[in-house]
Amino acid sequence: MTMLPFTQVDAFAHAPFTGNPAAVMPLDAWLDDDVLQGIAAENNLAETAFTVPLPESAGADYELRWFTPAVEVALCGHATLASGHVLMSPEQPSIRFRTRKAGDLAVMREGDGYALDLPAWEVAPTRRPNLPALLGGAEPLEVHWRDGGYLLLLYADEAQVRALQPDFASLGALGDILTIATAPGRDTDIVSRVFAPGAGIDEDPVTGSAHALLTPYWAERLGQNEFTAYQASPRGGHVGCRLEGERVILSGQCRTVIEGRFFL
Repeated sequence: MTMLPFTQVDAFAHAPFTGNPAAVMPLDAWLDDDVLQGIAAENNLAETAFTVPLPESAGADYELRWFTPAVEVALCGHATLASGHVLMSPEQPSIRFRTRKAGDLAVMREGDGYALDLPAWEVAPTRRPNLPALLGGAEPLEVHWRDGGYLLLLYADEAQVRALQPDFASLGALGDILTIATAPGRDTDIVSRVFAPGAGIDEDPVTGSAHALLTPYWAERLGQNEFTAYQASPRGGHVGCRLEGERVILSGQCRTVIEGRFFL
């Protein structure tokens, strides 16, 4: 029997029972992919993050991979933030992760929380005339796409985003697509909801990777490189957004909620 350390963290959590839960499981060496996927399915959280330490000469501290209960993903922001929260020592100001599809990512201490350094991902206008109906609400003002499976829909106001009632079965049948609904916010500069039924997650609570697209998109629309965001899922979470050249800096807090051991 093999024992693996397990920590569950609520990332981008401003209060108890908010934010997005992630499991963080540090490994000494990589297990087979089917074992990693099986662990993530057993955890049944939006993401399980696995890390393996890198040699000092690597230029990063750990290699990092993320799995939903159904698939491995190219980028997960909230589980990266959670990994930094778990792995940084008290005196350590930052930590760097090497990933297979999103390059090097960093988590830094910032005030009473953390800052997460992600790539800035641009979107381009697209026509998807049949898709907005699957979200079960108002007609979006704009529809944008990024290769790799990212769809962004702009709505008139926060009420329209909150009122969406997606057809998750039909959305999931389209494949592993991250669908982001966004609008100007009431109490924050922007608001969003994020759906990924094709990856085994009907509605994601707070999505760092979505804000890698939302930050450059809204920076241009708002005419400012720093603003506040709220993801209006049932759990909900606040995200500080800052565009710095070709990088996005997201800020938020983390709460450890479970520590334990996983037995194989």
